[in-house]
Amino acid sequence: MSTSGDTPRDPYDPTTQEPQASPADAQGQPQSYEQQPDPPYGRPPQHPHGAAGAVATAEERNWAMAAHVGSFLAAWAAVGLVAPLVVMLVKGNDSAFIRRHSVESLNFQINALVYIVVFVALSFILIGIPLLIAYGIFYLVSVILATVRASNGEDYRYLLTIRFIS
Repeated sequence: MSTSGDTPRDPYDPTTQEPQASPADAQGQPQSYEQQPDPPYGRPPQHPHGAAGAVATAEERNWAMAAHVGSFLAAWAAVGLVAPLVVMLVKGNDSAFIRRHSVESLNFQINALVYIVVFVALSFILIGIPLLIAYGIFYLVSVILATVRASNGEDYRYLLTIRFIS
């Protein structure tokens, strides 16, 4: 017979969590959001302002989708950074949901630019060509997944992305 204390708890399910003290560093000071590790991929990040649990409106979801889809459309002209940057500057202060998606998309576009430059340089020794093809497929799938998550009102974290902007 198992008790409720014996069952494993999902750290991302607020209904199964017990109240806990906030994490502290070695001096006993509470850690800020920036000092906490990134959440696992596929799970929405926990934000200190409760914005991750808030329901996004249709307008917020549309703007978040625009940050992802716009970057994909603009990438054909090698300016994939423009759409998420514009969304972040225009609507980023109005909604934490829009800001999270536009910043995530902007970080992904910066990384994509770096990866593509490296792969083009490697194409002179022929390894860059298959890497460019593989990255193109990865890019397309990632943007589609992020757009679907934004349209569902969920957060999304791109894989293989260094987050320069927070």
